[in-house]
Amino acid sequence: MLKCCINLKYSPTWSIIRLMSAYPKHFIDPIYSKRQQYECKATDEYNKLIHIPAKATKNDESSSIFYNEIVKKMLNYITKGGNKKLARTILENSFECMKRTQIERIHLGKNQNCTTIDPYALIIHAIENTRPLMQLTAIKRGGVNYLVPVPVTEKRSYFLAMKWILEAAKEKERNIHLPEKLAWEVLDAAYGQGRVIKRKNDLHRQCENNRAYAHYRWS
Repeated sequence: MLKCCINLKYSPTWSIIRLMSAYPKHFIDPIYSKRQQYECKATDEYNKLIHIPAKATKNDESSSIFYNEIVKKMLNYITKGGNKKLARTILENSFECMKRTQIERIHLGKNQNCTTIDPYALIIHAIENTRPLMQLTAIKRGGVNYLVPVPVTEKRSYFLAMKWILEAAKEKERNIHLPEKLAWEVLDAAYGQGRVIKRKNDLHRQCENNRAYAHYRWS
């Protein structure tokens, strides 16, 4: 909202100009997922939602079985400079590398725990394994900064997990393409191995060592 002053015969009057379209507060978020629709129809809330206006669905949201909210966020984090087409190509090539590696492991019998070749399931499992539960925040008390362990919100934990996976992939050898490096990090994290899992465990260990300062969070 922007207020501008318009002089009419030396008398200032204020008018409100809306710079962007917005939905009223009584509009509800759209339900584009078929699973959410089935769950909603099974309850009594479905009859109430029929008569309530809903917002329009975003162009990057779909009811397809291949659509996943976590994978979409990962794609957004890979995007650099607004070039989402390049980020989508990198993620698709990484999925292909994951599936190819898993098939090779199954045929060679190198990994007995290798049970799935679905790249969507692998990346979701890797992100769930690398999500931190606690983090350290600096709180100043009596002129001294203490590292206080605090719980991480769900949104923040997903962000940290995806950020750590991308950083670990970019830190590998430069003579290897990013899709392959990303695929290796995802596969390691999916099986509880690699640098990302070690980073999460180190963070939890630091939070455990600083648990004596946890009471500063409420003081």
